[in-house]
Amino acid sequence: MTVETPNSAWIPDPENAPDVVDPANILVVLPALNEADHIESCLRSLMRPARWMAKCRIVVADGGSTDGTQEIVGQLAAEFPNLHIVDNPGRLQSAGVNVAVDHFAEPHHQLLVRCDVHAIYPPGYVQALAAEQVRVKAASVVTAMDATGQNGFPKAAAWIVDTPLGSGGSAHRGGQKAQFVDHGHHAAFDINWFQRVGGYNPEISHNEDAEYDTRLVRSGGRIWLTDRTRIAYKMRPTVAALWCQYWNYGHGRANTLSLHRSRPRLRQLIPVLNLVLLALSALLLPFSALGLVWPLLYLGLLLSTSLVAILALGSREGLWAGIALGTMHLSWALGFLSRIVFGAGAGQKQAG
Repeated sequence: MTVETPNSAWIPDPENAPDVVDPANILVVLPALNEADHIESCLRSLMRPARWMAKCRIVVADGGSTDGTQEIVGQLAAEFPNLHIVDNPGRLQSAGVNVAVDHFAEPHHQLLVRCDVHAIYPPGYVQALAAEQVRVKAASVVTAMDATGQNGFPKAAAWIVDTPLGSGGSAHRGGQKAQFVDHGHHAAFDINWFQRVGGYNPEISHNEDAEYDTRLVRSGGRIWLTDRTRIAYKMRPTVAALWCQYWNYGHGRANTLSLHRSRPRLRQLIPVLNLVLLALSALLLPFSALGLVWPLLYLGLLLSTSLVAILALGSREGLWAGIALGTMHLSWALGFLSRIVFGAGAGQKQAG
């Protein structure tokens, strides 16, 4: 579903922008688990503009970090009195958001903003979301994500993930167009809608945003992808970390489809079909050279991706792009099929 609305102006000066929503009525939640390397830079980016954000209630839902994350939040709370931390015994991101809402949302709160610790937020981010939610009157406002990586593998992975080959054409992955969508990267919720549909499913470790969006849309809620603000998302630093992330993504997507008896979209089936063809080729290869056809075609795609990335990035770091693409495709497909074949067991209760 795509319905456009007239454009409105971006907030040019967050410090002096008029209040569309009283910031005291906004609850900001960040689920976290062992995020010592990211939590401070993320929180400091969120605190801009300082005077406006000081009126928001900001909560870190910690799943039992052992790497110093809790201590860092405690130190920052001395600097930012509106910053709080709450224990998330369920450990999962989905459970953490629910816990924060249960403990800190009050009747006057109108808007829930969910943030990702791996993101860096532009000044006025929460303001912009509040303005969009009021303007469009959507049950949920989602944002576009621009993947980032400083060098080497994460830099190449960030480049490929925001292309149709890497994202399958997801509207929120590097998207530029404001529109109503069925799913996107979660940002702001009308808190009444969030509570009405039961919040997140606290049993789901990954893809909880798509599962929530499925229930929201079926309940009549509308999801707006804004073009007024966007976030920078830090890619996983290694092949192994990216593999685990996308395995969980695939597993979670299959779980959501199974729970709601939904049909997968074509872009979700393509990685699975590719994996099936690779497996069939391996079985065929001992008997016929035709077993080389699909693997060579796919290898050609990955090599071509790396060559294009070298030109686009102006660096040999682009060589990693093909490896990143193959990692995302194959791990996502394996995660998806593992849920279909073995059920919801393995992976569902892993911490996000």
